[in-house]
Amino acid sequence: MRILGIGECNDLAAMHHGFARRGHAVRVFVEDPACRDVHAGLLDFTDDWERELGWVREAGEDGLVVFESAVKGELQDRLRHEGFQVIGGSALGDRLEADRDFGQQVLREAGLKTAASHRFTDYAAAAQWVRGHRGRYVLKFNGADSPRTRNYVGQMDDGFDLLALLGLYAARQQPGEAVDFVLMDHLEGVEVGVGGYFDGCRFLQPACIDFEHKHFFPGELGELTGEMGTIVSYRGSRRLFDAVLAPVAPLLRESGYVGYINVNLIANEDGLWPLEFTSRFGYPGYAICEALHEEPWEAIFRRMLRRDGDAIATRGGFACGVVLTVPPFPYRQGYEELGKGAPVCVRDDLPAADRAQLSFAEVALVQDRLVTSGVTGYVGVATGVAATVAQANAQALRIARGVAVPNLRYRRDIGERVAGGDLARLQRLGWYDRPAPLPMHHPPALA
Repeated sequence: MRILGIGECNDLAAMHHGFARRGHAVRVFVEDPACRDVHAGLLDFTDDWERELGWVREAGEDGLVVFESAVKGELQDRLRHEGFQVIGGSALGDRLEADRDFGQQVLREAGLKTAASHRFTDYAAAAQWVRGHRGRYVLKFNGADSPRTRNYVGQMDDGFDLLALLGLYAARQQPGEAVDFVLMDHLEGVEVGVGGYFDGCRFLQPACIDFEHKHFFPGELGELTGEMGTIVSYRGSRRLFDAVLAPVAPLLRESGYVGYINVNLIANEDGLWPLEFTSRFGYPGYAICEALHEEPWEAIFRRMLRRDGDAIATRGGFACGVVLTVPPFPYRQGYEELGKGAPVCVRDDLPAADRAQLSFAEVALVQDRLVTSGVTGYVGVATGVAATVAQANAQALRIARGVAVPNLRYRRDIGERVAGGDLARLQRLGWYDRPAPLPMHHPPALA
Protein backbone atom coordinates (compact mmCIF):
# COMPACT_ATOMS: atom_id res chain seq x y z
CA MET A 1 0.00 0.00 0.00
CA ARG A 2 0.92 3.68 -0.30
CA ILE A 3 0.06 5.44 2.95
CA LEU A 4 0.18 9.18 3.55
CA GLY A 5 0.01 10.17 7.22
CA ILE A 6 -1.13 13.70 8.08
CA GLY A 7 -0.94 15.10 11.59
CA GLU A 8 0.19 17.86 13.86
CA CYS A 9 2.62 16.01 16.17
CA ASN A 10 3.14 12.57 14.55
CA ASP A 11 1.16 10.90 17.31
CA LEU A 12 0.60 7.89 15.03
CA ALA A 13 4.35 7.40 14.49
CA ALA A 14 4.32 3.84 15.88
CA MET A 15 1.45 2.90 13.57
CA HIS A 16 3.25 4.36 10.54
CA HIS A 17 6.48 2.61 11.54
CA GLY A 18 4.56 -0.66 11.66
CA PHE A 19 3.25 -0.05 8.14
CA ALA A 20 6.80 0.55 6.90
CA ARG A 21 8.22 -2.54 8.67
CA ARG A 22 5.56 -4.66 6.97
CA GLY A 23 6.66 -3.45 3.54
CA HIS A 24 4.25 -0.60 2.77
CA ALA A 25 5.37 2.72 1.30
CA VAL A 26 4.78 5.41 3.93
CA ARG A 27 5.21 9.18 3.83
CA VAL A 28 4.36 11.35 6.82
CA PHE A 29 3.56 15.06 7.07
CA VAL A 30 4.05 16.68 10.50
CA GLU A 31 2.55 20.16 10.79
CA ASP A 32 4.23 21.35 14.00
CA PRO A 33 7.90 22.16 13.25
CA ALA A 34 8.83 21.30 16.83
CA CYS A 35 7.59 17.73 16.28
CA ARG A 36 9.32 17.03 12.99
CA ASP A 37 12.08 15.06 14.69
CA VAL A 38 9.61 12.50 16.06
CA HIS A 39 10.69 9.18 14.50
CA ALA A 40 13.36 10.96 12.47
CA GLY A 41 15.58 8.30 10.91
CA LEU A 42 12.75 5.77 11.22
CA LEU A 43 10.17 7.16 8.77
CA ASP A 44 10.11 8.98 5.43
CA PHE A 45 8.72 12.52 5.73
CA THR A 46 7.27 15.09 3.35
CA ASP A 47 7.08 18.85 3.83
CA ASP A 48 4.06 19.16 1.52
CA TRP A 49 1.22 16.69 1.91
CA GLU A 50 -0.67 18.10 -1.08
CA ARG A 51 2.27 17.25 -3.32
CA GLU A 52 1.89 13.61 -2.27
CA LEU A 53 -1.76 13.27 -3.26
CA GLY A 54 -0.86 12.27 -6.80
CA TRP A 55 1.43 9.58 -5.39
CA VAL A 56 -1.48 8.26 -3.31
CA ARG A 57 -3.96 8.42 -6.20
CA GLU A 58 -1.63 6.44 -8.47
CA ALA A 59 -1.97 3.49 -6.10
CA GLY A 60 -5.74 3.26 -6.65
CA GLU A 61 -7.36 1.04 -4.03
CA ASP A 62 -3.95 0.62 -2.41
CA GLY A 63 -3.66 4.36 -1.71
CA LEU A 64 -4.64 5.57 1.76
CA VAL A 65 -4.56 8.85 3.71
CA VAL A 66 -4.54 8.54 7.54
CA PHE A 67 -5.30 11.52 9.81
CA GLU A 68 -4.23 11.51 13.47
CA SER A 69 -6.33 14.30 14.99
CA ALA A 70 -9.85 15.69 15.26
CA VAL A 71 -9.12 19.14 13.82
CA LYS A 72 -9.04 18.53 10.06
CA GLY A 73 -12.43 16.92 9.50
CA GLU A 74 -13.45 19.31 6.70
CA LEU A 75 -10.27 18.45 4.82
CA GLN A 76 -10.99 14.75 5.27
CA ASP A 77 -14.51 15.22 3.89
CA ARG A 78 -13.13 17.12 0.89
CA LEU A 79 -10.53 14.45 0.10
CA ARG A 80 -13.17 11.74 0.28
CA HIS A 81 -15.34 13.79 -2.09
CA GLU A 82 -12.35 13.92 -4.45
CA GLY A 83 -12.10 10.13 -4.44
CA PHE A 84 -9.36 9.50 -1.88
CA GLN A 85 -9.56 6.75 0.70
CA VAL A 86 -9.33 8.39 4.12
CA ILE A 87 -9.18 6.99 7.66
CA GLY A 88 -9.64 9.46 10.50
CA GLY A 89 -13.02 11.07 11.13
CA SER A 90 -15.10 13.86 9.62
CA ALA A 91 -16.14 17.47 10.22
CA LEU A 92 -18.94 16.14 12.43
CA GLY A 93 -16.39 14.14 14.41
CA ASP A 94 -14.33 17.27 15.02
CA ARG A 95 -17.37 19.05 16.41
CA LEU A 96 -18.38 16.11 18.61
CA GLU A 97 -15.01 16.22 20.36
CA ALA A 98 -14.24 19.94 20.38
CA ASP A 99 -17.69 21.32 21.25
CA ARG A 100 -18.62 19.58 24.49
CA ASP A 101 -22.13 21.07 24.58
CA PHE A 102 -22.85 19.69 21.12
CA GLY A 103 -21.46 16.27 22.01
CA GLN A 104 -23.68 16.13 25.10
CA GLN A 105 -26.70 17.17 23.03
CA VAL A 106 -26.07 14.35 20.54
CA LEU A 107 -25.83 11.82 23.37
CA ARG A 108 -29.03 13.12 24.99
CA GLU A 109 -30.80 12.71 21.67
CA ALA A 110 -29.44 9.16 21.58
CA GLY A 111 -31.35 8.48 24.79
CA LEU A 112 -28.62 8.93 27.40
CA LYS A 113 -28.77 11.05 30.53
CA THR A 114 -26.17 13.81 30.77
CA ALA A 115 -24.80 15.69 33.74
CA ALA A 116 -25.55 19.39 34.05
CA SER A 117 -22.94 21.37 32.16
CA HIS A 118 -22.45 25.13 31.86
CA ARG A 119 -20.39 26.83 29.17
CA PHE A 120 -18.31 29.95 29.79
CA THR A 121 -16.03 32.24 27.82
CA ASP A 122 -15.06 34.38 30.81
CA TYR A 123 -13.36 33.30 34.04
CA ALA A 124 -15.04 36.00 36.15
CA ALA A 125 -18.48 34.99 34.94
CA ALA A 126 -17.73 31.36 35.77
CA ALA A 127 -16.52 32.30 39.25
CA GLN A 128 -19.63 34.34 39.89
CA TRP A 129 -21.79 31.41 38.84
CA VAL A 130 -19.93 29.00 41.15
CA ARG A 131 -20.40 31.40 44.10
CA GLY A 132 -24.13 31.23 43.50
CA HIS A 133 -24.18 27.46 42.90
CA ARG A 134 -21.80 25.96 45.39
CA GLY A 135 -20.77 22.44 44.52
CA ARG A 136 -18.10 20.16 43.09
CA TYR A 137 -17.45 20.62 39.36
CA VAL A 138 -15.12 19.43 36.62
CA LEU A 139 -13.52 22.14 34.49
CA LYS A 140 -12.87 21.12 30.88
CA PHE A 141 -11.70 23.35 28.06
CA ASN A 142 -13.35 23.09 24.66
CA GLY A 143 -11.25 22.35 21.58
CA ALA A 144 -9.76 19.04 20.47
CA ASP A 145 -6.25 20.48 20.80
CA SER A 146 -6.71 22.22 24.17
CA PRO A 147 -4.04 21.32 26.81
CA ARG A 148 -5.38 18.57 29.05
CA THR A 149 -3.19 19.77 31.93
CA ARG A 150 -5.42 22.85 32.31
CA ASN A 151 -8.51 20.74 32.97
CA TYR A 152 -9.34 20.21 36.62
CA VAL A 153 -11.47 17.85 38.69
CA GLY A 154 -12.78 19.84 41.66
CA GLN A 155 -12.03 18.32 45.06
CA MET A 156 -14.03 20.46 47.48
CA ASP A 157 -17.80 20.17 47.88
CA ASP A 158 -18.21 23.96 48.22
CA GLY A 159 -16.18 24.71 45.05
CA PHE A 160 -13.60 26.77 46.96
CA ASP A 161 -10.63 25.14 45.16
CA LEU A 162 -12.25 25.69 41.76
CA LEU A 163 -12.84 29.36 42.57
CA ALA A 164 -9.18 29.74 43.48
CA LEU A 165 -8.10 28.14 40.18
CA LEU A 166 -10.45 30.31 38.13
CA GLY A 167 -8.91 33.33 39.84
CA LEU A 168 -5.43 32.14 38.92
CA TYR A 169 -6.40 31.55 35.28
CA ALA A 170 -8.01 35.01 35.12
CA ALA A 171 -4.87 36.66 36.52
CA ARG A 172 -2.69 34.92 33.92
CA GLN A 173 -4.98 35.50 30.95
CA GLN A 174 -3.20 37.42 28.21
CA PRO A 175 -4.84 40.47 26.55
CA GLY A 176 -7.06 39.30 23.72
CA GLU A 177 -6.75 35.63 24.74
CA ALA A 178 -10.03 33.81 24.10
CA VAL A 179 -11.16 31.09 26.48
CA ASP A 180 -13.92 28.52 26.08
CA PHE A 181 -14.69 25.95 28.76
CA VAL A 182 -17.42 24.10 30.58
CA LEU A 183 -18.13 23.37 34.24
CA MET A 184 -19.76 19.95 34.55
CA ASP A 185 -21.32 18.50 37.68
CA HIS A 186 -18.95 16.01 39.29
CA LEU A 187 -20.16 12.42 39.08
CA GLU A 188 -19.21 9.46 41.25
CA GLY A 189 -18.96 6.02 39.70
CA VAL A 190 -16.92 3.82 37.39
CA GLU A 191 -15.14 5.73 34.64
CA VAL A 192 -15.20 3.61 31.50
CA GLY A 193 -15.01 4.11 27.75
CA VAL A 194 -16.47 2.24 24.80
CA GLY A 195 -15.00 2.59 21.32
CA GLY A 196 -15.32 1.13 17.85
CA TYR A 197 -14.26 1.36 14.22
CA PHE A 198 -16.86 2.93 11.93
CA ASP A 199 -16.59 2.19 8.19
CA GLY A 200 -18.84 5.00 6.98
CA CYS A 201 -21.90 2.78 7.21
CA ARG A 202 -21.66 0.62 10.33
CA PHE A 203 -19.46 -0.30 13.28
CA LEU A 204 -17.14 -3.26 12.96
CA GLN A 205 -17.48 -5.74 15.81
CA PRO A 206 -16.43 -6.20 18.50
CA ALA A 207 -16.26 -2.81 20.18
CA CYS A 208 -13.64 -2.31 22.87
CA ILE A 209 -14.03 -1.32 26.48
CA ASP A 210 -11.35 0.78 28.18
CA PHE A 211 -10.39 2.20 31.56
CA GLU A 212 -8.11 5.25 31.31
CA HIS A 213 -5.75 6.44 34.05
CA LYS A 214 -5.32 10.14 33.36
CA HIS A 215 -3.43 11.48 36.37
CA PHE A 216 0.35 11.61 36.43
CA PHE A 217 0.91 9.87 39.78
CA PRO A 218 -0.39 6.58 41.22
CA GLY A 219 -3.60 6.88 43.21
CA GLU A 220 -4.98 9.43 40.71
CA LEU A 221 -2.82 12.27 42.03
CA GLY A 222 -1.17 15.07 40.11
CA GLU A 223 -1.78 16.57 36.70
CA LEU A 224 -4.38 15.41 34.20
CA THR A 225 -1.99 14.26 31.49
CA GLY A 226 -4.44 12.91 28.96
CA GLU A 227 -3.41 9.35 29.71
CA MET A 228 -0.71 7.60 31.76
CA GLY A 229 -1.99 4.13 31.00
CA THR A 230 -5.11 2.22 30.07
CA ILE A 231 -6.76 -1.19 30.39
CA VAL A 232 -8.44 -2.38 27.18
CA SER A 233 -10.50 -5.43 26.27
CA TYR A 234 -12.52 -6.45 23.24
CA ARG A 235 -14.74 -8.71 25.35
CA GLY A 236 -17.76 -7.77 27.44
CA SER A 237 -18.52 -4.46 25.71
CA ARG A 238 -21.78 -5.33 23.95
CA ARG A 239 -24.21 -3.70 26.40
CA LEU A 240 -22.22 -0.46 26.47
CA PHE A 241 -21.97 -0.47 22.69
CA ASP A 242 -25.71 -0.98 22.23
CA ALA A 243 -26.52 1.84 24.65
CA VAL A 244 -23.91 4.41 23.59
CA LEU A 245 -22.36 3.91 20.15
CA ALA A 246 -25.09 2.11 18.21
CA PRO A 247 -27.56 5.03 18.53
CA VAL A 248 -25.09 7.53 17.00
CA ALA A 249 -24.35 5.34 13.96
CA PRO A 250 -26.97 7.09 11.73
CA LEU A 251 -25.42 10.49 12.46
CA LEU A 252 -21.91 9.19 11.74
CA ARG A 253 -23.15 7.57 8.52
CA GLU A 254 -24.72 10.81 7.36
CA SER A 255 -21.46 12.70 7.94
CA GLY A 256 -19.27 10.17 6.13
CA TYR A 257 -17.28 9.34 9.25
CA VAL A 258 -14.62 6.66 8.73
CA GLY A 259 -12.35 5.88 11.66
CA TYR A 260 -12.23 5.10 15.35
CA ILE A 261 -14.56 6.83 17.81
CA ASN A 262 -14.90 6.51 21.58
CA VAL A 263 -17.21 7.81 24.30
CA ASN A 264 -15.98 8.16 27.87
CA LEU A 265 -18.62 7.62 30.58
CA ILE A 266 -19.39 7.36 34.26
CA ALA A 267 -21.51 4.35 35.24
CA ASN A 268 -23.31 4.36 38.58
CA GLU A 269 -26.55 3.23 40.17
CA ASP A 270 -28.42 6.02 38.36
CA GLY A 271 -27.32 4.85 34.90
CA LEU A 272 -24.76 5.86 32.28
CA TRP A 273 -23.46 9.42 32.12
CA PRO A 274 -21.43 10.25 29.00
CA LEU A 275 -18.54 12.67 29.52
CA GLU A 276 -16.95 13.25 26.13
CA PHE A 277 -16.27 11.97 22.62
CA THR A 278 -12.85 11.10 21.24
CA SER A 279 -13.29 11.32 17.47
CA ARG A 280 -9.86 9.96 16.51
CA PHE A 281 -7.36 7.35 17.57
CA GLY A 282 -6.53 7.67 21.24
CA TYR A 283 -2.93 7.99 22.42
CA PRO A 284 -1.68 5.56 23.61
CA GLY A 285 -5.02 3.79 23.11
CA TYR A 286 -4.37 2.73 19.53
CA ALA A 287 -1.12 0.97 20.49
CA ILE A 288 -2.81 -0.85 23.38
CA CYS A 289 -5.70 -1.93 21.14
CA GLU A 290 -3.19 -3.19 18.57
CA ALA A 291 -1.80 -5.65 21.12
CA LEU A 292 -5.20 -7.40 21.06
CA HIS A 293 -5.56 -7.45 17.27
CA GLU A 294 -5.04 -10.71 15.40
CA GLU A 295 -4.53 -8.80 12.15
CA PRO A 296 -2.52 -5.70 11.23
CA TRP A 297 -3.94 -2.19 10.92
CA GLU A 298 -3.85 -2.25 7.13
CA ALA A 299 -6.16 -5.29 7.06
CA ILE A 300 -8.64 -3.53 9.34
CA PHE A 301 -8.45 -0.33 7.29
CA ARG A 302 -9.01 -2.20 4.02
CA ARG A 303 -12.12 -3.79 5.49
CA MET A 304 -13.40 -0.41 6.64
CA LEU A 305 -12.81 1.21 3.26
CA ARG A 306 -14.17 -1.65 1.15
CA ARG A 307 -17.01 -2.46 3.58
CA ASP A 308 -16.50 -6.13 2.81
CA GLY A 309 -16.84 -7.39 6.38
CA ASP A 310 -18.33 -6.40 9.71
CA ALA A 311 -15.80 -7.88 12.14
CA ILE A 312 -12.17 -7.64 13.16
CA ALA A 313 -10.15 -10.51 14.58
CA THR A 314 -9.23 -9.86 18.22
CA ARG A 315 -7.74 -11.72 21.15
CA GLY A 316 -9.51 -12.34 24.44
CA GLY A 317 -8.26 -11.12 27.78
CA PHE A 318 -6.97 -7.68 28.70
CA ALA A 319 -4.23 -5.38 27.47
CA CYS A 320 -2.51 -3.06 29.93
CA GLY A 321 -0.62 -0.10 28.52
CA VAL A 322 1.90 1.78 30.67
CA VAL A 323 3.07 5.16 29.37
CA LEU A 324 6.83 5.82 29.61
CA THR A 325 7.93 9.45 30.04
CA VAL A 326 10.90 11.63 30.91
CA PRO A 327 10.93 15.15 32.41
CA PRO A 328 9.24 17.58 32.00
CA PHE A 329 6.25 15.57 30.74
CA PRO A 330 3.36 16.45 30.65
CA TYR A 331 4.71 19.96 29.96
CA ARG A 332 6.87 21.34 27.18
CA GLN A 333 8.78 23.92 29.18
CA GLY A 334 12.37 22.84 29.91
CA TYR A 335 12.42 19.71 27.73
CA GLU A 336 15.59 20.75 25.90
CA GLU A 337 17.46 20.89 29.21
CA LEU A 338 15.76 18.09 31.12
CA GLY A 339 15.00 15.24 28.78
CA LYS A 340 15.53 15.75 25.07
CA GLY A 341 18.28 13.79 23.33
CA ALA A 342 18.59 11.22 26.13
CA PRO A 343 19.58 7.69 25.03
CA VAL A 344 16.77 5.14 24.84
CA CYS A 345 18.18 1.67 25.46
CA VAL A 346 16.41 -1.68 25.30
CA ARG A 347 17.95 -4.55 27.25
CA ASP A 348 19.52 -7.26 25.12
CA ASP A 349 17.78 -10.00 27.10
CA LEU A 350 14.29 -8.63 26.39
CA PRO A 351 12.67 -11.27 24.13
CA ALA A 352 11.63 -10.30 20.61
CA ALA A 353 7.95 -10.88 21.46
CA ASP A 354 8.26 -8.38 24.31
CA ARG A 355 10.07 -5.85 22.13
CA ALA A 356 7.08 -6.01 19.77
CA GLN A 357 4.94 -4.76 22.66
CA LEU A 358 6.95 -1.53 22.89
CA SER A 359 5.39 1.30 20.88
CA PHE A 360 7.79 4.22 20.83
CA ALA A 361 6.47 7.77 20.40
CA GLU A 362 8.76 10.80 20.81
CA VAL A 363 12.01 9.14 19.75
CA ALA A 364 14.44 9.50 16.85
CA LEU A 365 17.29 7.44 15.40
CA VAL A 366 20.48 9.50 15.53
CA GLN A 367 23.78 7.88 14.48
CA ASP A 368 22.23 4.43 14.92
CA ARG A 369 21.17 5.24 18.46
CA LEU A 370 17.60 5.74 19.66
CA VAL A 371 17.16 9.03 21.58
CA THR A 372 14.27 11.04 22.95
CA SER A 373 12.83 13.67 20.59
CA GLY A 374 9.67 15.74 20.15
CA VAL A 375 8.36 18.31 22.59
CA THR A 376 7.20 16.77 25.90
CA GLY A 377 9.15 13.63 26.79
CA TYR A 378 6.48 11.11 25.83
CA VAL A 379 8.80 8.15 25.18
CA GLY A 380 6.18 5.51 24.38
CA VAL A 381 4.05 2.77 25.86
CA ALA A 382 4.77 -0.76 27.09
CA THR A 383 1.84 -3.14 26.71
CA GLY A 384 1.16 -6.47 28.34
CA VAL A 385 -1.63 -8.92 27.44
CA ALA A 386 -3.04 -11.60 29.73
CA ALA A 387 -6.21 -13.32 30.89
CA THR A 388 -6.67 -10.97 33.84
CA VAL A 389 -6.09 -7.27 34.46
CA ALA A 390 -3.49 -7.95 37.16
CA GLN A 391 -1.55 -10.35 34.95
CA ALA A 392 -1.64 -7.88 32.05
CA ASN A 393 -0.27 -5.17 34.35
CA ALA A 394 2.56 -7.47 35.48
CA GLN A 395 3.44 -8.22 31.85
CA ALA A 396 3.46 -4.52 30.93
CA LEU A 397 5.70 -3.65 33.88
CA ARG A 398 8.11 -6.46 33.00
CA ILE A 399 8.40 -5.04 29.48
CA ALA A 400 8.76 -1.49 30.81
CA ARG A 401 11.69 -2.64 32.94
CA GLY A 402 13.37 -3.69 29.72
CA VAL A 403 13.71 -0.03 28.70
CA ALA A 404 16.45 2.15 30.17
CA VAL A 405 16.29 5.93 29.76
CA PRO A 406 17.76 8.50 32.16
CA ASN A 407 15.02 9.70 34.54
CA LEU A 408 12.40 7.37 33.05
CA ARG A 409 9.06 7.54 34.91
CA TYR A 410 5.87 5.47 34.68
CA ARG A 411 2.95 4.42 36.84
CA ARG A 412 3.01 0.92 38.32
CA ASP A 413 -0.66 0.86 39.35
CA ILE A 414 -2.39 0.84 35.96
CA GLY A 415 -5.42 -1.40 36.36
CA GLU A 416 -5.38 -1.72 40.15
CA ARG A 417 -8.69 0.08 40.61
CA VAL A 418 -10.16 -1.89 37.69
CA ALA A 419 -9.22 -5.25 39.16
CA GLY A 420 -9.90 -4.03 42.69
CA GLY A 421 -13.57 -3.23 42.19
CA ASP A 422 -14.45 -1.19 39.08
CA LEU A 423 -14.90 -4.19 36.79
CA ALA A 424 -17.01 -6.05 39.35
CA ARG A 425 -19.12 -2.97 40.00
CA LEU A 426 -19.64 -2.44 36.27
CA GLN A 427 -20.86 -6.02 36.04
CA ARG A 428 -23.25 -5.56 38.98
CA LEU A 429 -24.65 -2.46 37.29
CA GLY A 430 -25.38 -4.55 34.21
CA TRP A 431 -22.95 -2.87 31.83
CA TYR A 432 -20.30 -5.57 31.54
CA ASP A 433 -20.72 -9.17 30.43
CA ARG A 434 -17.80 -11.01 31.97
CA PRO A 435 -16.55 -13.40 29.27
CA ALA A 436 -15.79 -17.04 29.89
CA PRO A 437 -12.26 -17.71 31.18
CA LEU A 438 -9.60 -18.13 28.53
CA PRO A 439 -8.70 -21.77 27.90
CA MET A 440 -5.66 -23.01 29.79
CA HIS A 441 -2.81 -24.40 27.70
CA HIS A 442 -1.25 -27.39 29.43
CA PRO A 443 2.05 -28.97 28.39
CA PRO A 444 1.73 -32.34 26.66
CA ALA A 445 1.76 -35.33 28.97
CA LEU A 446 5.01 -37.26 29.16
CA ALA A 447 4.94 -40.70 27.57
